[in-house]
Parts: sequence; structure tokens; C-alpha cells
Amino acid sequence: MGQRVVVIGGGLAGLATAHHLLRSRPDIDLTLLDGGDRVGGKVRQQGVGGVRVDVGAESVVASSVAAQELFDELGLAGRVVHPEPVPASFWSRGARHAIPGRTFMGVPGPDTDLTGLLDTGEVARAAQPAPFVLDRDDVTVADVVGTVHGRAVVDRVVEPLLGGVYAGRVDRLSLRSTMPALWTAMAEGRSMTAAVESLLPPPRVTPRPRVMGLAGGIGVLVDALHRSVVDAGGRIEIGALVRRLERTPTGWRVVSGPTTAEVAHDADVVVLATPAAPTSRLLADHAPSAASALADIEYASMAVVTIALPAATAPTLPGSGFLVPAVDARPIKASTFSATKWAWVREATDEVVLLRASAGRAGEVASLQRDDADLVDDALQEIGTALRTDLPRPVDAHVQRWGGGLPQYDLGHTGRVAAVRSAVAGLPGLEVTGAAYDGVGIGAVLTGAAATATTILDTIPPSSTTRQESR
Repeated sequence: MGQRVVVIGGGLAGLATAHHLLRSRPDIDLTLLDGGDRVGGKVRQQGVGGVRVDVGAESVVASSVAAQELFDELGLAGRVVHPEPVPASFWSRGARHAIPGRTFMGVPGPDTDLTGLLDTGEVARAAQPAPFVLDRDDVTVADVVGTVHGRAVVDRVVEPLLGGVYAGRVDRLSLRSTMPALWTAMAEGRSMTAAVESLLPPPRVTPRPRVMGLAGGIGVLVDALHRSVVDAGGRIEIGALVRRLERTPTGWRVVSGPTTAEVAHDADVVVLATPAAPTSRLLADHAPSAASALADIEYASMAVVTIALPAATAPTLPGSGFLVPAVDARPIKASTFSATKWAWVREATDEVVLLRASAGRAGEVASLQRDDADLVDDALQEIGTALRTDLPRPVDAHVQRWGGGLPQYDLGHTGRVAAVRSAVAGLPGLEVTGAAYDGVGIGAVLTGAAATATTILDTIPPSSTTRQESR
């Protein structure tokens, strides 16, 4: 019998780890357990207006080597698409403004033009950067950007861009964890402006698309990973909530199922691909320091509202959508014009026009404690106000709530992750992976999954077939 591996958690981190393990070592006896009613984690699809679309994550950073390699392995390379070349905007102070070019996640470079988005005094302040020396282990995004360029840049440029990724608050988010490349460049002694310039392509080079998707949606990736794992002999069990993790003389025992009918899975290796809270619970008896560090990672809840407007009366949608600064206190934080942003969505139907809005930021609870109809009405009202037109009543709509969906990389996150990894390193046969550690985006999660699989493959003994082939 091959090495027994149990992967706990069926999101992209768990599915991709399982795929990589079985692809390299088909002799592994692998079981993936997920407590929900489906796999995929925060990637999910739903039919809206007759089109199956993503109602969670919808894209991957285009520079992700791990994602590109995975697409190739799964036969999805031919389905890779990029957003249409239409601009996004900020809806700020009641007007829509082009997102400034030549920034790094909104942090200005030497050639950034903030005219119009900021008032005259704010533009002048941003153009006179103050020095900031990184003389500590971490700093919040708001602290460093506000010191260098002024608070308006924090509130109206950086926050809507970074908030779109983390649903977090820049006054708490860690610069080191959310913008590690910028942190490193500044830690080497560069000013913030020079650091940003070093991370941007030359001014006359046409920028490449920043994100990529899949024709049919990112949900296609979940389906492909599921097939890959099962076809390779792996077992996937949903509705299998893991209750305990126990040490055994030869490895680990994973106990899942209802308390009246528990099921034990013995394993040589266990992968915890679960969010911080359940991972903390499972580690409490084995690595208290890791459990404590994980318990300190907070999560933000959000909702994605997908709307299908009748094509005959829908207005022309300008660009790919807009972002909303938190300081304006609007009910939504962003809207994506899916039919304009993605050609495959537009081409899927000529009956409806699809768009979506997102709501919810870290620390916000009341805004999401309303029924679905209210969230849909808010989205319609806000988008119509931003476009200065009345939207027709939708022919269909869907609200996807993501309770505790996004881990917050708050000040000190790097230290918390280091503490977790240090403690887990002392537990042979145990690995952790997922969005709680080195990045919340799909690209970062897939990079972590590939690294986790490599670590496991480097430690488990070769199979008899492998030994024979090496002779």
C-alpha cells in the first residue's frame, strides 16, 4: 500500500495539493475530506439569466506561474482568456474617474497623474512625498502611504484597490504582507516612489493584462481538479466535517462525521487546507502556539450580487466596472460589468446583460444583515446612481454570501504565519496550506498548494516502482 495522505479542506488549496500529489505519485492512497456540500471553497458558479457564471472569485493574477502550469496539466490552457481592453474606474465623491496609471496597487509612482480624482491641494500634497524609513518589522498600509503621500491617496486610491482584494481596512492591513514586493524594495533603502518605479514596466511598454480567467469561468478549474483527483484514484468525501486530529504511533488519525457515527482515517501525512479558525481548533492539542497565532487571524464577510438585466432595455455599460472608496460609505464597494469585462460572458447570451456588485468590508456586519432582495435593490440603485441612469428591473438575480470569506492580513501577519510554520515544522507528517498564509488570491493559493505537495513528495519514501525505475 502507498503512503496514506488525508487532505482536510476541499477548496482550491486542498484540491490542487491533492492533484499535484497524485500526478507525481499515483500510488499514494489519498482521501480529501470537506465538511460542506461541495468542493471549490470560495470558487462557486451559479446560473443567472440562463448563464453559468462565477459568483465568487473570477480571475487569477496573470503572472502566476503556478496557475499557468496547472492550466496546462489539466488541459485548460486553451480556455485561458483575459479581460477586454476596457478601463475600470473609481466612483469617488459622486463621480466616476479613470483609475490612475503608473501605480503599484494604487501607490503612486513618479509619473502618476491624480488630477481630477483628488482635489488641487491633495494632488499637490501627493506630489511632494515625505520620507519614510522602514525601521520596524511591519507597518500598516495607511501609515506609510499616508505619511509619504497624504491621507487622500490612502482613502481614494489605495484603499479601493486593496480593499477589492482583501475586503480589509488599510489602517490595519500590513504593508509587508499585502505588498511584499514594495516592502522589500523599500527595505533595501529605496524611497516609496523609487520603490514603486522599480516595480513598474518602463513607461513606453504596453502593460500586459494583470489578470486572466477561463472561458466558462474560474469554476471550470474546480471541475477539472475534481476530475483529476478522482480519475487518479483519490477519494473525495463531502459532508465530512473533521472533528479531531489525533497522533498515532505511525502517524495521524483524522476523525470526521457526526458524533454518533464518527469515521476514523489513519494517515501518514495530513494536509490542513482549511481556514484559520478550524485549523486552529485541530492544532490546539498538538501545536498550541500555532493554534494561538491562527486564532488571531480575523476574517471579513462579503456578498456578491449577480444581476441579469434585459438586453433590450439595459444601458450601455462603460468600461469593466468601478471601485468605491470606503470613505464614501456607500452600500457597495465595487461593481463589475461582467458582459463588458469578459467576452465569453457577453457571447453566452443575447437575451440579458450580466453585471455584479460586491458588498462587505472587514468590521462591517450590519450592511450584510439584510435579506437578498434588499441587497439586490441596493446594488441596482447604486450602480444606476454611478452611471446616472435608471436601470431596468432585472430578469434574474443571485446573492452569494461569503461569511468569513477573506482572511485579513493585518499588522504582524508575517510574524503570525512564521509562528505557525515554525510550530508545524515540529510535527512530522503535517502540513498547512491555503489563503490564510501567503496570499488570498487564487494565484497565491495555487503557488502554496504546489509548494506543499513538493514538500510532501520530498519526505515520503519512494514507491517500489520508483525504486525499480531508479536501478
